[in-house]
Amino acid sequence: MSAIDDIRDDFASLDDWEDRYRYVIELGHTLEPLNAAAHNDANKVRGCVSQVWLECEPTANGDGRTTLRYRGDSDSHLVRGLIAIAIALFSDRTPEEILAVDAHAAFRALGLEQHLTPQRSNGVRAMIDRIRADAAGLRLGALS
Repeated sequence: MSAIDDIRDDFASLDDWEDRYRYVIELGHTLEPLNAAAHNDANKVRGCVSQVWLECEPTANGDGRTTLRYRGDSDSHLVRGLIAIAIALFSDRTPEEILAVDAHAAFRALGLEQHLTPQRSNGVRAMIDRIRADAAGLRLGALS
């Protein structure tokens, strides 16, 4: 079972949105720390109300294909949790796999779309767009 499947199952077991918000915040506490140097302009995600940084590290997997590993951080506890969900969806996947993921549908399936403010929803879209742009750039040879 993948990390996103675990998150879906956990979400399904929580009855009210207050518990689900707490769970999203808890997910943010599980993020791998982002070092101070990675809190830079190149990693900053534009279009988010909160400060958001996503660091992308291309690595070779066991069969020699390139995958993208993500780390992220935010100055908002809730947004850190949303980053954790995005990382569960996208990290350690090939560019083709990333581009095939319907992340908006995944966030909708969790019920997040209806329960986030329009500004937070725009921020989630900005994170997804950034990750998809990284994947498209790598597929075209723009990332090394």
